[in-house]
Amino acid sequence: MKSEKSIQPFSGYFMLILSIAILIFSIINLKMQWLPIGVGIFGAVIGLFLLLGFMAIQPNSARVLTLFGDYTGTIKESGFFWANPLLLKRKISLRANNLETTQLKVNDKQGNPIMIAAVVVWKVQDTFKAAFDVENYQEFVTIQSESALRKMAMAYSYDNFEDENAEITLRSSSTEINEMLENEISERLNIAGIEVIEARISHLAYAQEIASAMLQRQQASAVVAARSKIVEGAVGMVEMALEALNKKDIVHLDEEKKAAMVSNLLVVLCSDKAASPVVNTGTLHQ
Repeated sequence: MKSEKSIQPFSGYFMLILSIAILIFSIINLKMQWLPIGVGIFGAVIGLFLLLGFMAIQPNSARVLTLFGDYTGTIKESGFFWANPLLLKRKISLRANNLETTQLKVNDKQGNPIMIAAVVVWKVQDTFKAAFDVENYQEFVTIQSESALRKMAMAYSYDNFEDENAEITLRSSSTEINEMLENEISERLNIAGIEVIEARISHLAYAQEIASAMLQRQQASAVVAARSKIVEGAVGMVEMALEALNKKDIVHLDEEKKAAMVSNLLVVLCSDKAASPVVNTGTLHQ
C-alpha cells in the first residue's frame, strides 16, 4: 500500500532563466540561421513546453503530483518551483478547517428526541490518503463527523433525570463527551489522512415537541428540591424556638399548644408569600 512521499522539485527561478534563454536562442537562430531551421523550431517548442511546468505554492499548501495515473510524490514546501509539465498537479490545502455540523435530531439513550450539533477543527495530515483513498475528502469529513455525533448521542442520556445512575450524560459531562467525540471522529477520518485538532458539542437541546414538557419537569424538580430545603430549615428553626422557650422558662405550653405553635411557625416559614400578622389581645386559649 502506497503512502505519502515528499519530493523536492526544481527551482522555478533557474528553470525560468533556462526557458527564456532557450527561447531567445531559438528566435535568434531562426533569424540568423546559425543552425538548421529545424533546430530553432525544436528549441522554441522546448522553451514553450518548459514554461508550462511552473507553479507557485503558498504556505500550508501542497501539490500532489501524478504522471499518467501513477502517484509521483507530494510537494509541501512553499515557493516557486518547476515540475514536469506532463504531471497532473492537484492542490490540497494543509490549513486548519472549521466544520459546524447541521443540527441533528437524534434519540438519546432513553429514547428522548434531542437536537445536537458539533464543531470540528481538522486539517489534512496525509495528502496521499486524502487524494486517493477517498473520493472527496471534504465531503467525507462532513458525513463521518455527523455519523460519529449521531452514534455518540444515541449512546448517552441527555441528563440524569430519568437515568439517575448515569455517570456521564450529554449535558453535564461536557469534557468527557467532547473527548470521546474527538476520538470517535479521529478513528473514522484516519482512512482519509485527516487529523482532528478539536471536536466539541456546539448545540444541545430537547426537540421542539418535548421541550416544553421537559422544561416543566426540570422546573418541578427544582421547586421540589427548594421546598425540601425550606422545610428542613423550618423544622430546625421550630426546634430551636421550642428549646429556647423551655430553657428560658418564658412560657409553659402543653402538647396541644406546642402542636398549634409548630403548625403556625411552619406555615409562616414554608409559605411562598409573606404572612399577615394577627394581634391576639386575649389569652392563648382564644
